[in-house]
Amino acid sequence: MSFHPDLLPWARWLPRSPVVPLTRPLLRWLTANAPAPKVRADVVVEDKRTQDGAVRVRFYRPAQATGPLPALVWMHGGGYVIGAPEQDEAMMAEIAAELGLVVASVNYRIAPEHPFPAPLDDCAAALAWLLREAAALGVRPDRVAVGGASAGAGLAAALAQRAHDEGLPVAFQLLIYPMLDDRTVTRADLNTQDHRIWSQTSNLMGWTAYLGQPPGAAHTPPYAVPARREGLSGLPPAWIGVGTLDLFHDEDVEYARRLTAAGVPTELVVVPGAYHGFDGVQGSAPVSRAFRDAAKKALQRGLAVEV
Repeated sequence: MSFHPDLLPWARWLPRSPVVPLTRPLLRWLTANAPAPKVRADVVVEDKRTQDGAVRVRFYRPAQATGPLPALVWMHGGGYVIGAPEQDEAMMAEIAAELGLVVASVNYRIAPEHPFPAPLDDCAAALAWLLREAAALGVRPDRVAVGGASAGAGLAAALAQRAHDEGLPVAFQLLIYPMLDDRTVTRADLNTQDHRIWSQTSNLMGWTAYLGQPPGAAHTPPYAVPARREGLSGLPPAWIGVGTLDLFHDEDVEYARRLTAAGVPTELVVVPGAYHGFDGVQGSAPVSRAFRDAAKKALQRGLAVEV
């Protein structure tokens, strides 16, 4: 295993396997007690709810913006079992301010209390509501992207598939090291590798909670596992970014290959020596900044944003 030089100072100290078992209660405690980021003054942050009040959506809008803006519907990460919109506050505010976008971050329900399809239903409800109420929310319905990181990117990929089938317009999908394929859990060759942040043990926990059944089963419901969808043609253009030391590397590269083969414009960025979530753990590293910049530029192109 060879870490990217920019990541080596920290990465070599990250545990190869969790020192404390990564149970859901511990993960949720860590998430709930994380320090709140300082939101920049040039962004207005507001919590709204879908029309029926069922789903909270955290909005980020440039303070000086006028008129309807393109939008990003964002799903946070957390292995389908933890997380909240606030964990991505700094990044969402940065995207809103720098690209002149409305960002709508979905507070979807999480497993195992709420397994599939509940989390995806919440994301689909938020997208449909945003498109339906676009004028009131100051959003351009013809320029709406979906995106996320890790499990959130898995939900974004599934949401893009479902939106396509339901005739809802999605212009772009931004998939940051997406959690796409439960069958990765069954790969014995990955069990002995030193994956940081998210290991096979973590993956087994997350997928089992989300699916409500052991990962790798012969059949899964439509949209539950994005990588299992057979036909990918007609999906919106995509950007996929992942590191070579990420547990999700192979499934992400394969999904990008299949999208391209199906005629979907797809950009794949593979970062040598980068582990899962590296840009969050070592955000100031040059390689992390470059990765975030690449994602933002892809979103800018995908939504035809002028900055």
